[in-house]
Amino acid sequence: MAGESLKKSSVPGVSIRQVVEELPEGCSTPDFKQKPIPLALQEGRNAIFRAVVCGEPRPEVHWQRTKGDLSDPSKYKISSLPGSKEHVLQVNKLTGEDTDLYRCTAVNMYGEATCSVRLTVIEVGFRKSRKRHKEPPQDLRKELMDFRKMLKKRAPPAAPEEKMDPKQVWQLLMTANRKDYEQICRKYGIVDFRGMLRKLQAMQKEREDRMAQYVHTISNLRHIRVTKEGVAVFDLELELKDPGSRVYLYKDGEMIPFGFDNQAKHCLRRLGKRHHFQIQDLRPEDAGMYQVRVEDAEVFSTELEASAVPPRVVTPLAGAHCKQQADAVFECTLSSPCPGATWQFQHRLLRPSDRYEVSVSPDGLTHRLVVKGAQFSDMGLYSLGTGLHASSAWLLVEAGKEQSHLTASADRKLQGQRSGTVGSADVHGWENDATQRCRSGQEQLGTGSFSERTRGPTSHFSQGLTNTTVQQGEATMLSCTLTSDLGPGAWFKDDVKLTGQDGGIFQQEGLVHGLLPRMQVAQAGRHSFVAGNQRSEGAFSTQDGPTIAPNVAEQLREPLEVKAGRPVTVKVPFENRLPVQVSWRKDGVEVPDGGGGGPGAQVALGGGCTRLCLPSASRVDRDQYSMTPRSARGSVEAQLTLQVLDKPQPPQRLLKEQHGRRARVHLRWRAPRDDGGQAVQHYVVERRQAGRHTWLKVGEAPAESPTFTDAQVEQGQKYAFRVRAVTSEGPGQALQSEEVLVAPEALPRFSAAPALLSASSQGIPLTWAAPRGPGSAHVLGYLIEKRKKGSSSWAAANAQSMPERRWTVADLQQGCQYEFRVTAMAPSGSGEPGPPLDAVFARDPRRLPGPVRDLRVTDTSHTSIALSWEQPDPKSGDEAMGYVVELHGSDRPRWQACHMGTVADTTYTAKGLRSQESYFMRVAAMSDGVRGHPTALDTLIQARPVSDRPKFLTDSSTKDLLTVKAGDLVRVPVPFEAAPLPEVTWLKDGLPLPKRSVTITTDGLTQLLIPVASSADSGLYTVLLQRPQAKEATYNFHIRVAAHPRAPGPICLQENVPGTVTAEWGPSLDEDGSDGAPLHYTVFTRSSAHGSWREVADRVHTNRFTLLGVLPGHEYHFRVVAKNELGASPPSDTSQPWYIPRQQRDRFTVRAPSYREPALLQKPRFLVGLRTHLLPQGCECSMTCAVRGAPLPRVTWFKDGQSLEGDPAVHRADVLGVCSLVIPCVTLKDSGQYKAVAENTLGHAVSTATLIVTESSS
Repeated sequence: MAGESLKKSSVPGVSIRQVVEELPEGCSTPDFKQKPIPLALQEGRNAIFRAVVCGEPRPEVHWQRTKGDLSDPSKYKISSLPGSKEHVLQVNKLTGEDTDLYRCTAVNMYGEATCSVRLTVIEVGFRKSRKRHKEPPQDLRKELMDFRKMLKKRAPPAAPEEKMDPKQVWQLLMTANRKDYEQICRKYGIVDFRGMLRKLQAMQKEREDRMAQYVHTISNLRHIRVTKEGVAVFDLELELKDPGSRVYLYKDGEMIPFGFDNQAKHCLRRLGKRHHFQIQDLRPEDAGMYQVRVEDAEVFSTELEASAVPPRVVTPLAGAHCKQQADAVFECTLSSPCPGATWQFQHRLLRPSDRYEVSVSPDGLTHRLVVKGAQFSDMGLYSLGTGLHASSAWLLVEAGKEQSHLTASADRKLQGQRSGTVGSADVHGWENDATQRCRSGQEQLGTGSFSERTRGPTSHFSQGLTNTTVQQGEATMLSCTLTSDLGPGAWFKDDVKLTGQDGGIFQQEGLVHGLLPRMQVAQAGRHSFVAGNQRSEGAFSTQDGPTIAPNVAEQLREPLEVKAGRPVTVKVPFENRLPVQVSWRKDGVEVPDGGGGGPGAQVALGGGCTRLCLPSASRVDRDQYSMTPRSARGSVEAQLTLQVLDKPQPPQRLLKEQHGRRARVHLRWRAPRDDGGQAVQHYVVERRQAGRHTWLKVGEAPAESPTFTDAQVEQGQKYAFRVRAVTSEGPGQALQSEEVLVAPEALPRFSAAPALLSASSQGIPLTWAAPRGPGSAHVLGYLIEKRKKGSSSWAAANAQSMPERRWTVADLQQGCQYEFRVTAMAPSGSGEPGPPLDAVFARDPRRLPGPVRDLRVTDTSHTSIALSWEQPDPKSGDEAMGYVVELHGSDRPRWQACHMGTVADTTYTAKGLRSQESYFMRVAAMSDGVRGHPTALDTLIQARPVSDRPKFLTDSSTKDLLTVKAGDLVRVPVPFEAAPLPEVTWLKDGLPLPKRSVTITTDGLTQLLIPVASSADSGLYTVLLQRPQAKEATYNFHIRVAAHPRAPGPICLQENVPGTVTAEWGPSLDEDGSDGAPLHYTVFTRSSAHGSWREVADRVHTNRFTLLGVLPGHEYHFRVVAKNELGASPPSDTSQPWYIPRQQRDRFTVRAPSYREPALLQKPRFLVGLRTHLLPQGCECSMTCAVRGAPLPRVTWFKDGQSLEGDPAVHRADVLGVCSLVIPCVTLKDSGQYKAVAENTLGHAVSTATLIVTESSS
């Protein structure tokens, strides 16, 4: 039926067929609101399917099943309640035979709707095999015989696929998803699933160990897939340890080369860490296993199956030639089966019918089209398309012997066609749409033309032969028309008679004779037609000049719109077999390479196309461009219109008017000289009071009326005004006026409230009487104000004053009560508002909010994109209560919201984005839960920071002076921020770094490495960040290499003042400060009264020290240590102690009183125990404890269970129960557990502690 068409249902799985072309008003085709759901039930239960249908008129519902009928009423029950749209099918007492596909169809007079549902019956116990046991033996034998016959008749088996190397199968499993393991194992014959998992786990661990040598991380693996353009792509994110590591691509174990542009068969494109592989021009031999390796480590494997390769044309269509009423056959062979292949005639889809027979071979490769009973209207271009590839061929139909003559009307139509009216009539017999289309293309592109008429008498020819020049490959026909029948005619080429074997096709339709050359190059020459004694001649020639595809020429006719400041590249492909030269013209002036069409214009030629590049488009670049490729055999011209859109220029000639003492300012201006390529939407008027810097927007003026009256001015004040034109590109530059003084005047006043005419959902119309009294004689207009009931603030209802005393207030919130008042506007300003009108309800219809305006990107970074926009136009819909921001990546077509809820402001920053990834973004307005139409950005936005001057990322913790120990490894990281990566240069004292210093630079970090530091490495280091066309950044820091100081010289003691001792020592060899580290001394003493070394002076910067309070009869030992910021030197001790003898005193006798000592015997106990010590190497350690007992206990010291009695490296003391153990200079060997044991006759006590000695820091 000619009017049949398919419609889409809102319910998935429902197909709707409409049988009429147009539906009457109020009628509709059937549809399902709820379709039946699939069921899986056990045997013996009842199954119930429910369907809810709709349609006008009410449709009839039928139920069917695939393997039988539903005629048994005891088994199948079909019902529906009167007046209800629900229809029910119930299947009682399910058996295994009820497993089937059930179909529900709803039909009315305008179409039908169909859906299917499956019922699965689960057989339990012995019932599974019950049916087989009941079958008689003869039926089983008949089934076996039928199966044997089927085996004999079936098609030969397909060629076995080439087996894949088991190693490649395991590589595929290691990079596949776990959900695909079962499918891969079944495909390649792996039956031991658990063994496969164990082996796969071991191989993955081994693979990860190999990958760890070259790769930091690998993520986002996407297996191979074929795009709709026929390109196979797969990608992964790979972070290499060494950016210089090589990446290789293997196919079936063999390395294949790849390029880095789209011109190569195999292409790799890198975007940061993402590696994107492409395989162009897919062929069957491209199927196989692809592997990505980094050096010798395999990181990713994926398989391109042969079934995924788009089919290609193996045997193209051949041109067909047949007699009228005969059958024409076209055949085409593809490389692989393609169920979606379609046939087309003259670019129109062909469907199988009585005239067209379409068939496919059993193997699905050969497609066949039979045109039955071919007519002249069937002549033209036939093509077979597979989606990506197509094959085309022509069908030519010759007239039969019984063909009748042309009528006079047909003859006149044919003459009109030959005289230039292309495509106005279809003349049966020889003219067809393809010829008309070709000649129409010639006239439009200028590649061929008709010359003057031939010589000789033409009284017997109403239309003679003409000189014809056509492009190579175009269809054309030579024809002439006689005025009367002169009998059979003959065709000649260069005075040689032509026959059917000479490559031409003769056509005759009444008085019209035609010749269709098959090979145009061979048929070029002077042709003539002779009938009786009459002759007509014409020259036929071909040229092989440049050609432009019709679809390209059609696209170029559409204007190209770009925004100012953006680059423009126009690419025009053409075909030519000879060397060609291309010239571009703008306004008739040739555009040379490098100039002429604007600053920096470039013209390129190559690869079968020409390009015009404008680095930055401006308004001067807009105009008509023409492109003309020329060769030795002709030329062709294509026209292109370039429209550059920009913001408008400022308006012209701003005039100010103020009549007499009227308190108002009337502005008038002219439209901008250049509107930027877009129509002016309105003008924005701003005002600034004298002495202030803030501009305030006072109103807008329509584009068709460039005037504005500002009545919101104060009397006696001066104001300046400026006006901007606003287009869809945004506001343009402003035209500013000089300051104007507003004179005071009496103001009008209302005495009555405005009157209400009516109230509707469209608005509330008001009217009022003119004011009376002083100042009412020169009323310029009226301002209407509104407010909600209960509110104290008034808002203007009209943007500017109006002279009429009638106004309809719109933009009201539906369901709210509003009060209105009117204010008269005089030249001196606005009068006092009149009394308000009583509250009135407003009920506006609900509308969608309009689209947001001026959506743009304000800032970008590695992980965020900032947007800003303007509110929707109030006239386009309801007021926006919030906004929704959405985005999707370049490889993810689904939009996703960037936030929860709505955004209240007109700015938003989308965060958490992937660096260097491109995104589409759009914004939609929301009003009371209703979403408006979204506004999207025109181009992809990449998440990367805007290119700026490089800078170092330093803070307060960054040190400008680094002191290191000689011989240590020096690593100095310096972070920076720059995009793109700048050139990094390291200097030491203004010169290049020595060879032993190494620098490493990655994205955002540069490091200095010195393997073994020495004194020669001390100095000033400088890091330079340089980038073309940007200022350089500099960072300086000092490195000082120092070592532990050497020991001081010998110590000399002398008594300069009684009761004191002065120690002098030789300076340390590092005291000169050659290494840059400041040096000082620390003095220790030890006396016979105190067994341990005590620090008596620190940070001594001289070579002497005086100790006070020296007691006679005591021995004093001195020790001096040199120190710097890296540590202390070995000590320098005195060789002999300092001793002052006691003075001899007279003896005296003391009689001590006698008393009896109490019994105070007790076993030892520690009053103060030992403590754990953590000391650096070279320091003094003093362990002290207090013990009590009677008799006085004896204390013994142990280290790690061994007694320290007699050890010369330690000093022990016991004074009145306070015991101490002193180690003058601890080493790593002194670390361990120390124990003090106190013993007397009553018992013993133990106290333990741990000493930990650490290495001194550099």
